[in-house]
Amino acid sequence: MPATALSQFYTFAALTLVSSILICAFNSYSITLRTSIELEQLKNVMSSVAASGNELLAIVAANNSTLKTEIQPPSRIGNKEYWMRLTNDSSYAWVEGSLGQICDSTLMCKVFLPGKISVSGYYVSGYGAIIMECYMNGSTQQLNLRSSSPN
Repeated sequence: MPATALSQFYTFAALTLVSSILICAFNSYSITLRTSIELEQLKNVMSSVAASGNELLAIVAANNSTLKTEIQPPSRIGNKEYWMRLTNDSSYAWVEGSLGQICDSTLMCKVFLPGKISVSGYYVSGYGAIIMECYMNGSTQQLNLRSSSPN
């Protein structure tokens, strides 16, 4: 009788261990899948901002005018906040962003803009619409990004 109880205890312990490993594996897989979907949604929002910026740059270059547009982005991606900003160096300009707070740059995405332009501004999710403004600053095109919220 004691041998049967002991073998049942070992069987129960083994089943508990295997089920714990399976639960951890499925949990890890679901987190990875959710993160990749959220990053894809962030890239889509950033591509939309870059496309609007390209459109403004083309019109301003052709007409030497000042244009402003408003984009209504999602307030959150999944259950996370996100941010994006316009950045440039001497050769390129790009939209960069990430999920989380603005100081978190672990999973940063970049979408490049064409040509040598001057850019500035940032947007943090949850603070209204994205306002993009483009104009000529001397002989250089200037593209600015900001939130419609007064913050």
